[in-house]
Amino acid sequence: MTATARLRHVGLYTNDMDAMLDFYTGVMGLTETDRGEYGDPIQRIVFLSSDPSEHHEFVLADPPADMGETVHVQQMSFLLDSLDDLREIHDKVVGSGIEIDRMITHGNAWSIYFRDPVQNRVECYVHTPWYVPQPHGHPFDLSQSNDEIMAITEAHCREDAGFMQASEYEAKMAKKMNGGAV
Repeated sequence: MTATARLRHVGLYTNDMDAMLDFYTGVMGLTETDRGEYGDPIQRIVFLSSDPSEHHEFVLADPPADMGETVHVQQMSFLLDSLDDLREIHDKVVGSGIEIDRMITHGNAWSIYFRDPVQNRVECYVHTPWYVPQPHGHPFDLSQSNDEIMAITEAHCREDAGFMQASEYEAKMAKKMNGGAV
């Protein structure tokens, strides 16, 4: 079996969040699906999509304090079909001499992060059957069985007040994207 990675979302750092949000929601027609804060110092992050089955296709984030005025790609993200495919990509990345620098579940996905050969940030991920508000991060271990990963992830997701099944979240987003109230 050969895992195939499909590009699914891109993140940009921006020094003008309001203008970028106005453009990508007002002009480009994307829907804001989530927002939050992370890091130290605090950085804002906003998730956008045009597809109710994809939590986000586009991400806007405040740049790290040391980045300066230049706008950079925050990350390129590739969807895989299964945890087994994620393990396969993980092993190929590590086998090529590249270090995995982050491995977490976002509640709605299991993700590994690493840098490509010219230092672009890459995420490979698999959807979970759940939704929790973003940003959300909890470590997971690909050396565990799929059943163990599923059980541990579901348990910590259910602790979040915003927990719901992904299908329920997708239905709410479909309504919102079609002009209805949530």
